[in-house]
Amino acid sequence: MHIVAGVDLGGTAINYTLVNEEEKFLIDGLCEHPALSRQGPGICLSQIADGLAIAVERAGVKLDDVTVVGLDTPGPASAAGVLSAEGSTNFLHPDWAGFDIRARLAEKLGKPVTYLNDGNAGALWGHFVIFGAESRTTSISAIIGTGLGGGVITDGNVVKGRKGFGGELGHVLLPYQSIEGIEGLKPLCNCGRTGDLESLCSLTAIGNSLLPHFLKNYPGHELGRDGETKDAAKRVRGMAERGDAMCRDIFRVQARALGLFFDEMVNTFDPDALIVGGGAVETGKEFQHWFLSEIRAGMPVQRSEQADIPIHVMPNGDTAGARGAAIEALKLAREGGLA
Repeated sequence: MHIVAGVDLGGTAINYTLVNEEEKFLIDGLCEHPALSRQGPGICLSQIADGLAIAVERAGVKLDDVTVVGLDTPGPASAAGVLSAEGSTNFLHPDWAGFDIRARLAEKLGKPVTYLNDGNAGALWGHFVIFGAESRTTSISAIIGTGLGGGVITDGNVVKGRKGFGGELGHVLLPYQSIEGIEGLKPLCNCGRTGDLESLCSLTAIGNSLLPHFLKNYPGHELGRDGETKDAAKRVRGMAERGDAMCRDIFRVQARALGLFFDEMVNTFDPDALIVGGGAVETGKEFQHWFLSEIRAGMPVQRSEQADIPIHVMPNGDTAGARGAAIEALKLAREGGLA
């Protein structure tokens, strides 16, 4: 019987989970430790191994019982788990450039390791919860964080692409000029593009462009008093949830940008479901409902046959990456697709 570990390695935290062949997860909630990824690969891989030992003990199994490990990390990286020659955007250590994290972790653990980028892992988990492991349906997930991650699941499988960059949804360009309230705004993404989804729908977008833009319309607002919008950006969601008018305007723009993006995806894939995850929906039910309704309002009028497409909130948001990585590893183990 396969017992599979899922490891979600981020820039600031590592999350672990374990799942058995009956798809029962053996750890409830978070099993998380601060990540040492910014200290380089050597220290980080040792930390992953040490944390896995703690996780299996918490799950009540032995490390020898784990037959395969599913890993996910931020990209950019190839489908095989080789980080970009420029390194990972969130690890900030030069030794990560071109690093084969999947192969090196497999060597460290003495076990097969599978790989997904973190957006695809989260997307796979959301799809699995809604449709099940054997479904042949299609879903599109957008996960809002510091940047904008996500993934495309079609016929039950992650779309990884030729070089592993499939599902880089944050860098899809939008007709953003049609969004009301941002006239004159030129939203720049850290990737160098203007007007992609991440440039409007991310925490970075709030700090870089949306908050400075809207503060001009709300002179004297408390978020503009210290002149430092990047730290203030972290407060926008809480204030929006409490009903602050300016902060609601900012999240309305983000929701409308998602509406435009989802319309493009509906016309490309005709999916069975759309899924939203991340900080914008890790809120109370009232704000969730408002935000999802604003996404729907931002979608152009669709064909009657497509107008009923559901928009779901990503389940288990904090553990979605680790669980998705574990589900991918379990699937490959069943199919005999492990190297």
